[in-house]
Amino acid sequence: MAFVKRIFLFLVINFLVITMISIVMSIFNIQPYLEQSGIDYKGLLIFCLIWGMGGAFISLALSRVTAKWMMGVKLIDPKTRDPYEKEVLNTVYGLAEKARLPVMPQVGIYNSPEINAFATGPTQRRALVAVSSGLLNKMDQDQVQGVLGHEITHISNGDMVTMALLQGIINAFVMFLARILAFILSGFGKGDQKQGSQAMFFIFTMVFQIVFMILGSIVLAWYSRRREYRADAGGAHLAGKNKMIHALEGLKATLNVHDPVHEKESLQAFKISNYGRRGFAMLFASHPPIEDRIAALKNSRD
Repeated sequence: MAFVKRIFLFLVINFLVITMISIVMSIFNIQPYLEQSGIDYKGLLIFCLIWGMGGAFISLALSRVTAKWMMGVKLIDPKTRDPYEKEVLNTVYGLAEKARLPVMPQVGIYNSPEINAFATGPTQRRALVAVSSGLLNKMDQDQVQGVLGHEITHISNGDMVTMALLQGIINAFVMFLARILAFILSGFGKGDQKQGSQAMFFIFTMVFQIVFMILGSIVLAWYSRRREYRADAGGAHLAGKNKMIHALEGLKATLNVHDPVHEKESLQAFKISNYGRRGFAMLFASHPPIEDRIAALKNSRD
């Protein structure tokens, strides 16, 4: 996976929403926070919170539908008689029951050689767990249980909602700071060149939003790495510590198997594994290196 994809994590939909909001607001001159005397900071903050949180929660609300469409997930009918599908379904349901989820998640399979799985959805009651055909074909039952235990833990911990909340806060600050700096540097509202300064205000706003969203993704990536450790611990609790370690060791051995067709930026943060990196690149990594995750589990108390 290319390094630049780390920058965006699962931000693509969110980024497009925020950018489109900014463009539409500029085209229709909807800027209630701008006054003749300057910026109404309270009005600007409220404006940014509404639209920033809105962008994140639109992404969250569409997450399950988007995942099915982008990954080509085929849902398993709960009444299926296919032994292959039924085994996957029963494993997920058993782990979900052990995790005390209020509603069984949707379960699906997507056709890909990559050895991976992901969980997404706006709430615990509207969650989706999807596994790749490559994972089911190349991992043993213990490893599959470990992987699915990890994904069920993401759901029970409410990681999707927490990520959306964090993203919404980041969105709000990005929009807020970008507009303040753009206002200062563009000289908007000063002198007779109002049209020109308005154009510069728009350009500076877009540039600062891109820069600050990249910086904000570092914060989001840091949180994402922390929740991966928690999900590993939860997977160990649900499926068994040895099974979780066995699953991660299996994933580590197959990191070179990937599918460019299914490397969707908006879902990379929710898959169980990703290409581990060190150094500066680690700032944008949604997952810790698998060897670090294995070590954390081995050093944890049973």
